[in-house]
Amino acid sequence: MGGWAAAAGALVYAVVTLVRGRAEDWMRRDGHPAARLLLPAPVYLRFDVALAVTAFLADLWLVSAAIVFGADGVFAEDWMGYPGMMDPTGQGYQAGVVSALHTTAWWTFGIAVLGRCWITAGVQVCLLPFAAWWIGTFDTYYT
Repeated sequence: MGGWAAAAGALVYAVVTLVRGRAEDWMRRDGHPAARLLLPAPVYLRFDVALAVTAFLADLWLVSAAIVFGADGVFAEDWMGYPGMMDPTGQGYQAGVVSALHTTAWWTFGIAVLGRCWITAGVQVCLLPFAAWWIGTFDTYYT
């Protein structure tokens, strides 16, 4: 619940940043058109940073939720402690989590690029595929 609260708080902060900057220019008015597209105005950069923090917190919550749910009978890593009963319906859980993290990474990356949120796109393409690889390396009871 704390992860959701932190991510929701960061999202509220990003929206407040967006609302506060609505009277300012969102694109630079001077320079080459490509530079104006690639280099956002300061108000847009502040929004991008707030959105990147929100995405980072939401990603951490998503990865931790996958680990917590997988620790109950799927993953057999020593550092997780006693995993509980083995759940035969969890055989595809690890592959499903890896696939979901990759899918989430590429969709959110694409949306961030379309919105010119370069920092947020960088966070999404760096954090979630690495987390998917990490979860994919876990030992399970079924492998």
